[in-house]
This record gives sequence, C-alpha cells and structure tokens, in this order.
Amino acid sequence: MTATMTEDPKSLGENAAETSAAAPLETGKPAKPAKKEDNFFVFLIKLILVVGIFRSFFFSPFNIPSESMQPRLIDGDYLLAAKWPYGFTKYSLPFSLPLIPGRILGSHPDRGDVAIFKAPPGNDVDYIKRVIGLPGDTIQMRGGVLLLNGQPVKKDKIADFEVKVSPNTSCIQPEFMATAADGSPACHYPRFRETLPAVNGQPGKSYEVLDLGYRPQDDTPPVIVPEGRLFMMGDNRDNSMDSRFPAQEGAGIGLVPEENLVGRATIVMWSTDGSASWIKPWTWFTAARWNRIGGRF
Repeated sequence: MTATMTEDPKSLGENAAETSAAAPLETGKPAKPAKKEDNFFVFLIKLILVVGIFRSFFFSPFNIPSESMQPRLIDGDYLLAAKWPYGFTKYSLPFSLPLIPGRILGSHPDRGDVAIFKAPPGNDVDYIKRVIGLPGDTIQMRGGVLLLNGQPVKKDKIADFEVKVSPNTSCIQPEFMATAADGSPACHYPRFRETLPAVNGQPGKSYEVLDLGYRPQDDTPPVIVPEGRLFMMGDNRDNSMDSRFPAQEGAGIGLVPEENLVGRATIVMWSTDGSASWIKPWTWFTAARWNRIGGRF
C-alpha cells in the first residue's frame, strides 16, 4: 500500500505563520469606543443656554433709540447693563418668561441710578430713565426745579450741550440749531448740573440735565411714592415722557413698580451717528462717536 502525502510540512508552517500574523493581538482590555462628536444642533442649544444665562443674570446690551436721556445718553449709544444689582424677576429673563416667582434677591436702587425697566402699562418695552424718587419720597417740579421731599435739588448752569446733527440726531426745534467748530450743523441745548442731597453722610449723585425752557411738565403737584414703586425721570427734562405723566402705552409711564427693573447702566460700549452703511465698511469707523465709548455711569 502506498500512502500519498497531500500537504507539505513546510507549506503548513508558512500558512500557520500567515494566520498568526493576520490575527489581532489579544491584550485582555476592551476596545475603546470612538468619541461621538456633538452635532450642530446640540452645540446651538448649548450656546443659546449659555448666552441666555449670561444675559439674564450677569450683563445684557441695550441700545438707545431716543433723546430723552440727553446729555448722558444720545440716540445711537449702545450700553451694557448689570442685571444683578436690583434682584431678579421674570423681566430679567428673555421674553419675560414667567419662571421666576415675584422678585428674588431684590434691593432698592439708589437715587440717581440710570436704570432699565419694563415700561408700564404694557410692561413689554424696555425704557431707560434716572431714578429720582424712592418709596416714601415726595417728588414735585416747580418752575423747572426738582423738589425732593420739599427741598429744591441743587441746579447749576453749565456750558451748553452740543450734539452734531446726523441721521440719528436732529434738533427738537429750529431755535436750538447752531454750527459746530468744524462748520457742521449741530444742536445747542441749555445744560445744568443737578446734585442730589447727601445720603448717610455720603455726597449725593451729581449728573447733567437739559432744560429747554418752560413746559407744562415744569410745574407738577407733589407725588408721594408708595411702597414698591419708583419715580423715574429723563435727563432731557422737556423731552421725556416719564413718571410726571400717567401710564399710557407709548406715552407716560406713571410710577414704576420695582419688580419691573431689568438692570443698571454700567458702560457705553459703542456709539454711532447712524451714517454707517453695511456695504461701505469704512463708514463703520467714520460713523463712530469715539469720544462716547467707554463712558461710565
């Protein structure tokens, strides 16, 4: 009988070596799964949450669309407001979401603060005014002079306020039109410095106001500010619909509830005269009011 070898021993050795080389090494450790990257929508949600928290509880930007706070703020200013000084309410949140019951960590503002708040009666539009009367104060205007608790607030005449005419700014009346030093048209308004009375031995705040001449709102009856309310006024005393007028949508605001406070103005981040064009990048710089940027309150 003849036996036939069907496999060569050398060939078997080579095949075994090839099989061994192709097999993965067994280390006894489980394979580490590949990291799954977050998709764009998850990233977007995270970004919205971070921005929402920052704007609700720390700082939020606001722009000035009117002339009621001249000379401190003019149309085209962009400021940053601190959100924590007066506490938090639903008005601190985006879209006034009703997630905060009442007012938490609340505190009274100081007289003279420049505050952002939701304007009565609608409570849905941001206004900015100066805090003049706190709960318990009696506020009155007499002949254009502010009376606080029966005492006239110190008011001194200083140099006229000049602001150049621009797409963002026009003179309220022709009598205030003038010419700036560079020959460009400008508005000149009578300017005064008011100084509030001292508080607990500390000097009262001092700020500038405009007085354009006699107006009906220069004489008002005394108003006692009730608990939980504030008397707010614009620095442009003759061009501001404020607490001297009853609350009416798009007009006066009456006495403002403290829970309507949104934040306290801290710094002017940017200011533009309105002449910039998106398709002309160089005008982004020529339109800037550089001397106003960085102004604090």
